[in-house]
Amino acid sequence: MHLVPEVPAQPGAAGRRTRTRPAARRTPTPPRGIPPRAELARQARDRLADAVRVARWAQLTGSAPDAATDRAAAALRLSPAQLRELWGNARLAGLVEQGDPGPGSTAGEVRGGWRLRAWDSDDTAVLRGWVALFDAWSLARPAPGDADTTLVAEIITAVPQLLAFMQLSDGPVTAVELLDLLRQRVTELREGRPGSGPAPAAAASITPDPELVRLLGWALDALAAVGALTLHARYGDTPARARLTPLGGWAMWTKLEQICIAAQSPAGNIEQSAVGMLRGCAGLTPGPARAEYRAWLAARPTGPAVDELLEAARGEDALIRGLAFDALRVVGAPARTAVRAAAAEAGLRPYALLWLAEHEGEGADADPEEAPLTVLTRQEATWLWVDTASAAHEHGSGQLLLDHLDSAVQPSIPELLTEIRTCGHPHTVQVLLALAAAHPDPATAKRVRRAAFQVHNGGV
Repeated sequence: MHLVPEVPAQPGAAGRRTRTRPAARRTPTPPRGIPPRAELARQARDRLADAVRVARWAQLTGSAPDAATDRAAAALRLSPAQLRELWGNARLAGLVEQGDPGPGSTAGEVRGGWRLRAWDSDDTAVLRGWVALFDAWSLARPAPGDADTTLVAEIITAVPQLLAFMQLSDGPVTAVELLDLLRQRVTELREGRPGSGPAPAAAASITPDPELVRLLGWALDALAAVGALTLHARYGDTPARARLTPLGGWAMWTKLEQICIAAQSPAGNIEQSAVGMLRGCAGLTPGPARAEYRAWLAARPTGPAVDELLEAARGEDALIRGLAFDALRVVGAPARTAVRAAAAEAGLRPYALLWLAEHEGEGADADPEEAPLTVLTRQEATWLWVDTASAAHEHGSGQLLLDHLDSAVQPSIPELLTEIRTCGHPHTVQVLLALAAAHPDPATAKRVRRAAFQVHNGGV
């Protein structure tokens, strides 16, 4: 599960059909025991106070504390180990921005993020920051180095179900109950893998219990470290009992509400793969589409969900690519590392750079239509135009493709054709032929067809 907050509306992907917006749903009322939003924000500020202090030191000096450990530790009166943990938390909470690829960035350069700037005055920014850290609990407190990586991944996948059980239990839950639920969930995950069948003694075959106990203890300790759980007593490697904190209870209630709303919606994409979910959202207007994204993301761990969205974006369908990055905008800060890595792939780079620029400037006034001119090179902007035109061609109409001409960075069709021929997009020929067929001016259509022929024959 992944709690993803509301984000500003993004421009719709080319070719998206529209449907009548459904009637607004009543805002659900939190159950008894969950504090008011202002109190939750106060608790989040208290939880992240030291991370904020480290982030402000980094903002003031313009350098990362881990690059100047002795100086930072002395100034902040922290041990090196404390400093490393708090700096990691500050980054995971989106309090700082550091050295993204793209124009104007310097490796190692540190800037205060929008959440840090709004920290004292904006409760929403504070809660989003805490949620981002909560979603990244397994990164905030990494698993033991000698643990089996496959089992660790299975436990990370199983933890949302444990947290949901704790939320529905409305009180302390024993380690015995959690261990039993964890064993069942890991069994289901292994049986659900392609090529696997149900095994009669599957539960007994899941790793020695001491290792499962140890890693359950790690998961509970990590969730407690980010402020989602309160732990009671210990039994060996594992706390004897655990319960959700008010922040953890609010987060899990919100997740369950998102899933329930999605399950009742006409679209109902929560059980689909990323590609299936995105195809189901292609006909929705941006607001309902974001609601579907949030519900789909809430039902699965953040890391695998981000990986699945990026894998969908690598496919042949340009519309799915655009929608995948719309969904990643809803994910926000937890997707940052994966999107930064995707910027090295030619087919994803323009989308990834725009995502990084939007995330870095989150909360600031920015004109999305101007972003390609300031974030991308001319060639990258042209590649993106062709990719979006491909989505318009495959899923829209000839008129939509003609309307898309207005978004080209080139001021005239001859200049656009000159740069399209060298942008390297694999669908250039198809886009040019579709544009020629739709254009009402015969002379322009002929020029565009000639360009398509030249590209097809490898000429410029």
